[in-house]
Amino acid sequence: MKVFLISFLTLVSIFLFNKNPNEEYQSITLQNDILKESIKRGNEIYTDFCVTCHLPNGKGMSGVFPPLANSDFLKEKQTESIRGIKYGMSREIIVNDKKYNGFMASMGLSNQEIADVMNYITNSWGNKNDKIITVEEVSEVKKIN
Repeated sequence: MKVFLISFLTLVSIFLFNKNPNEEYQSITLQNDILKESIKRGNEIYTDFCVTCHLPNGKGMSGVFPPLANSDFLKEKQTESIRGIKYGMSREIIVNDKKYNGFMASMGLSNQEIADVMNYITNSWGNKNDKIITVEEVSEVKKIN
């Protein structure tokens, strides 16, 4: 009787206080699938537009092109990273304790392409970003004069 009561109360509490566990699992699975597809597209964009300077391993060229691999700048300054891809960059930045003062031209990418390449680079070469970067987030980043 005691086992029945505990089982019954457990089921009632799950029903009353929790969402459907399958719903939550499906939501996480969908988000993971969306992120995986974005990363796949981002890899293609990176190969077409970014690999020349930042190299296939994301390590860049010391003092010339900043690394994306294990990049503190990429991790800590995501909005600035998006802005750099979207509008280009020509100012001094510090990445992993090294100064870079080069020029990066705008690649003319769409907001979707920028979100995809950001999802790729923030999940490659030792970088890990559990939060998907969305088109909406990229579209909110404005140019600073």
